Amino acid sequence: MPLNALKAKQAKPKERDYKISDEKGLYLHIKISGAKYWRLKYRIAGKEKLLALGVYPIVSLKEARERRDEARIAIANGLDPSEIKRNSKLNRINGEKNNFKITAYEWYEKQFPQWSDSHSKRVKNAIDRDLSTTLGNRPIISITHTEILDCLRKIEARGSIETAHRVKQIAGQIFRYAVATGRAERDPTSDLKGALPAPQKNHLAAITDPEEVGKLLLAIDSYEGSFTVQNALKLAPLVFVRPTELRHAELDEINLDDAEWLIPAKKMKSKRDHIVPLSKQAANILENQLQLTMIEKYVFPSARSLNRPMSDNAILVALRSMGIPKEKMSGHGFRAMARTLLDEELGFPVDIIEHQLAHAVKDRTGRAYNRTSHLVRREEMMQKWADYLDSLKKDAEAENLISGYFNKQAN
Repeated sequence: MPLNALKAKQAKPKERDYKISDEKGLYLHIKISGAKYWRLKYRIAGKEKLLALGVYPIVSLKEARERRDEARIAIANGLDPSEIKRNSKLNRINGEKNNFKITAYEWYEKQFPQWSDSHSKRVKNAIDRDLSTTLGNRPIISITHTEILDCLRKIEARGSIETAHRVKQIAGQIFRYAVATGRAERDPTSDLKGALPAPQKNHLAAITDPEEVGKLLLAIDSYEGSFTVQNALKLAPLVFVRPTELRHAELDEINLDDAEWLIPAKKMKSKRDHIVPLSKQAANILENQLQLTMIEKYVFPSARSLNRPMSDNAILVALRSMGIPKEKMSGHGFRAMARTLLDEELGFPVDIIEHQLAHAVKDRTGRAYNRTSHLVRREEMMQKWADYLDSLKKDAEAENLISGYFNKQAN
């Protein structure tokens, strides 16, 4: 005879455990302690098994029958409800262990040793501020592209379109790592193609007209700021490295005897060691700078702390103080200046220039050039470049003197 709600409620404990049957294998198991448990007896693959369906009265008779019917449907389809329950529990536990934040940080820990400090900081900020606040505790396998888009829309609302694209790229790398380690089935960011507005392409301002370059160099020579910023400004056009690489130059990277600056791979965007041949002019500037007694690590230390490099705004502020607007010249502009004039005015091969710029240059077999590739030719190019800049400065200086002379005559 099937159970009813009153009978289940009135069932009392006895000297031994016992059970009250319902129907279709369902029964209520009453323990000596008085606890009551729903159980389902079933057979699959010729083997008798038991399935726990919950604790009475938290699970009512009606709910127990619904769970029994679900289990019987699985059995009819050749599935073991005990295995389904066990797998569901494992998935829940694994989902908690393999949430987005845990997976993201595992990926980050494996990647950051090969990144520059600035890039590591940007990626960590993207994980902490832009992704984990929403997705952090979610099992990574269950995150959808719409959830990721919600994160990106918040960044877009701040007016940071380029950041939104960068965060999307970082999220994609995390999901691809999750796929590779068996925690996700696919990368949902691939469904977001075209979802974000294209970032505006703002070319970094650069002076590339030879006459204007000469005037800029004269202005740099006349700069009246700190000695360290003066030397950094003078060196920037001669070596045309990225501003971050210039600021983070360290004492043990400079070899004045061999006239070379070896920038280690961890500081390079290309993740390869990079040699900057030093012209006589560049070596002279560095020699003057290294005579400062307070230099222990950074060639261009911060004015506030010797343990930190010069501020990333130092050169920009210096350029602005000389009356050079941001629309005309940027700290990154020295690279574009060299790229243009070495090609158009001095006629050096583009691949040699690109290699010195530390861009991704490959040989005929498709392999990336190593740090010593074309070194002799690059040494020649860097010296000719320095001499050429001197000639532009002299021309600008002569023009200023003539202009000043005629202005005096007119008065």
